[in-house]
Amino acid sequence: MRPDVFAAVMATGIVSIAAADHGFHDLSEMLIVVAAVALPVLMVVVVRAWRELDLRDLDVTLALFTYIAACAVVGARLAEHRIVLWVLAGMALQAWLSLTPLAARAMWRHRWTGLRDHAHGGWELASVATSGLAIVSADLGIVFWAVVFWVLGIAGYLTMTGLVLWRAHHDAPSPELVQPDVWILMGGAAIATLAGDHLHHALLPGPITEGVRAVTIVTWMVATLWIPLLVYVTVRRYAGVGWPTVFPLGMYSSATYAMAVETGWQWFATISLTVFWIALAAWLTVAVEALLRFRRLRAVGTPSGPTT
Repeated sequence: MRPDVFAAVMATGIVSIAAADHGFHDLSEMLIVVAAVALPVLMVVVVRAWRELDLRDLDVTLALFTYIAACAVVGARLAEHRIVLWVLAGMALQAWLSLTPLAARAMWRHRWTGLRDHAHGGWELASVATSGLAIVSADLGIVFWAVVFWVLGIAGYLTMTGLVLWRAHHDAPSPELVQPDVWILMGGAAIATLAGDHLHHALLPGPITEGVRAVTIVTWMVATLWIPLLVYVTVRRYAGVGWPTVFPLGMYSSATYAMAVETGWQWFATISLTVFWIALAAWLTVAVEALLRFRRLRAVGTPSGPTT
């Protein structure tokens, strides 16, 4: 079991949100049912394999932040069901409070150069999860903590991105830098954009609200600037496609749609729709691959029966 197993729920949930943004409600409902069913199933899988996880390993601890982000994304999609939102937000917060000290302790064991030598796109998951908490907090009207989580999410994003870029400058040929999780460099900025949009609606008009809007525009621009480089890396060095690729694409589509609603500019909506179709195609590709892989594993694990 991979510790980032909840990335599948994250990806499915955000593509559901993007589908709802563009009026594909039947598709959105189907996807959120898949995500909502998969979440507790994967929770059971993780609990059963918990003793096998080395929580002193920073890669393991940060990968588990996918659980927090998965709860936040499913909660955001089901925000009209307030009890569900409260439960999922509480689950996400409890996990964040448990995992953050473990991640900080694991990072403390390394010097800055040690962190640089191990940094990769998957480390952005801590930032993604924290921004997810900002979204559900804003949806629940807990504005102060929504702002706190949003700021912490952006700070975490800047820290991890700095480490990844430092490693890329120091050790560009490293294969870890071109795994599918490299797309989370874009997804971290995109979810900060969406969190800023939720905050903008939750806050009262004033200087803070305008400041949030300005930062949101900057984070959207950062996410957009990542895309050409990530496409180049994926095609040139074949980083592959996985759930960590699908989530940023879906998140960028939803964040860009939020920008379209805020500004009224139609070209934002056009970009969002285009990226949504790309995200959906990626989701279908990864889902089929996952099903085929599961089928092969079942075939390998099935006894062939007695022989005579």
